[in-house]
Amino acid sequence: MKKTIYLLPGDGIGQEIMAEAVKVLDWMQGRGLVSFEMHEGLIGGTAYDQTGTPLPEPTVTAAKAADAVLLGAVGGTKWESLDYAVRPERGLLGIRKALDLYCNLRPAQVFPQLANASTLKAEVVSGIDIMVVRELSSGIYFGEPRGVETLPDGRQKGLNSLVYYTDEIQRVARRAFEIARKRQKRLCSVDKANVLECTELWRKTVTAMAPDYPDVALSHMYVDNAAMQLIRNPRQFDVILTTNMFGDILSDEASMLTGSIGMLPSASLGEQSALYEPIHGSAPDIAGQGVANPLAMILSVAMMFRYTLELPALADRIERAVHRVLDQGLRTADIWEEGMTRIGTVAMGDAVVAALHD
Repeated sequence: MKKTIYLLPGDGIGQEIMAEAVKVLDWMQGRGLVSFEMHEGLIGGTAYDQTGTPLPEPTVTAAKAADAVLLGAVGGTKWESLDYAVRPERGLLGIRKALDLYCNLRPAQVFPQLANASTLKAEVVSGIDIMVVRELSSGIYFGEPRGVETLPDGRQKGLNSLVYYTDEIQRVARRAFEIARKRQKRLCSVDKANVLECTELWRKTVTAMAPDYPDVALSHMYVDNAAMQLIRNPRQFDVILTTNMFGDILSDEASMLTGSIGMLPSASLGEQSALYEPIHGSAPDIAGQGVANPLAMILSVAMMFRYTLELPALADRIERAVHRVLDQGLRTADIWEEGMTRIGTVAMGDAVVAALHD
């Protein structure tokens, strides 16, 4: 049976980088290496413009039926004045919730060709290969009660609730242990158990699971220390497991160690569904100019082959192609440096496809 891939280009540069990812998929399929169907849908501001909602029901239905979803980016200054409930970002949060995508994988890997692009010294960041496993569908972003209310004395009160159940912790921790098992077998669980009872439960739950993974070395770290250690000695980390909000912050910090968020993919996994997207935003300031870096989108395709389609050899092939392109000195504007050849979005996609030939 053919696999189904659902494409959601979204807003801003999403349309441009998705087109380059499709080139890679077409190349794979054209050579008989894979067989799948591709369909395209609406999400974010583009969906709002056409349907009045950032997450139309047909998008949810099609995404649930697909084996994997590829998403470009959502958001932009055009929609900033909209009511919070219909802003493009609600489409992204909504589809994560609708598909029960509870596990977010955010790799932070320094490409040796780009070690000098980091704002930290090359000797600090060289060799970094971190996987942040972020709980994605619960925690403070979704907990109830929430909202803003006006009190009788005229003051306003904002409230968000940090809520986790043991089964929510267990299922994302299980993924993290299994991923660590296939890497360097080191897992650091990050919390704030000294002041937050909810994350005290997090620590106890993760600790109780450790005997099931005797080959994985489990450690714990408070989030403030983890933020410092990522700058001080990032190579100490292999797999980081943490809550929704802490993961949101730490994965962005880890990504900047690499020098360019335009190089980093991500995966959001559920039991039945999976969504893959670059970690960068829609970059409305450069949308339509043909200068966006498509490599994070293309590397998201590699993650899809690895984690959903279970074709690790093809994932390796895409990643090798990206390395070859960088070895050739080809760079989009965000990763360009003196002596390199600056190219645009389409040319970079073409270069990756050309490099796919083993």
